[in-house]
Parts: sequence; C-alpha cells; structure tokens
Amino acid sequence: MKKDTIHVRVRYAETDQMGVVYYGNYAQYFEMGRTEWLRKFGISYKWMEENGIILPVIDLNVKFKQSASYDDLLTIKTELQKLPTIRIAFNYEILNQKNELITTGSTTLVFVDKATKKPMMAPDYLIEKLKDIDFDS
Repeated sequence: MKKDTIHVRVRYAETDQMGVVYYGNYAQYFEMGRTEWLRKFGISYKWMEENGIILPVIDLNVKFKQSASYDDLLTIKTELQKLPTIRIAFNYEILNQKNELITTGSTTLVFVDKATKKPMMAPDYLIEKLKDIDFDS
C-alpha cells in the first residue's frame, strides 16, 4: 500500500474571512493524511517519538487549483514517493465532494535522533513494513 485515502470535513475555524479554507491549513491536511498513512502500518508519530525518533518537515510544496469551503467533505490522498532512507517523501491530492481536484502537494521529512538532533537512517522496523511496496506502479 503506497497510497491511502482519508476524509475530512472542513470546520468553520479552518476558513478565512472570505469563507474559504485558509491556505495554511493545507499543511495540516497533509499531516493528517501522512499520520494516518503511517498508522495503517502500525506506526504512530507518538510511538516513534517515545522511541527516540522525530520527523521534522524539511520541504513543503502546495499548488492550489480551486478553493474549499466550510462543511466541504474533502478526500485526502496520500502516496509514499519511494522507500525511505534518511528522508521520507509523500505526495498529496485533495479533492472536494464533487471529486474535483482542489490541491496537490508534497512533503519531505527527515528522520532525526531525538537525543542527538542528528539525521539518521529510517528505522529498520519501518523499512521492513514498507519493503514489499511496488514503487513502479
């Protein structure tokens, strides 16, 4: 499973004065997709942090196609780009309830040893869970 999908309803607090989703909230939507993607492999950020690994975002790209508004039901599609090494990278698509593409994006995160604050290789337990993903399809 290199792709996963979740659904999120836009809350009023996520909109700006124009009634559309404030642009900064898309990073949170991407994070929701990414954390749920990892959770389906039995891995949570909380568990990784408790085991000495943090995952800061080092790159975020967003392209807006059209707006989302209060109470829209969004579909967030999250896809792992390739098997992680020191970095793990994801692509995203967000669609509205009419199945129209509203936003695309990507993030890159780096595995960091919580104690030393130095980059590290992806943990073996994660690689083991991801090793059978076909990245050519």
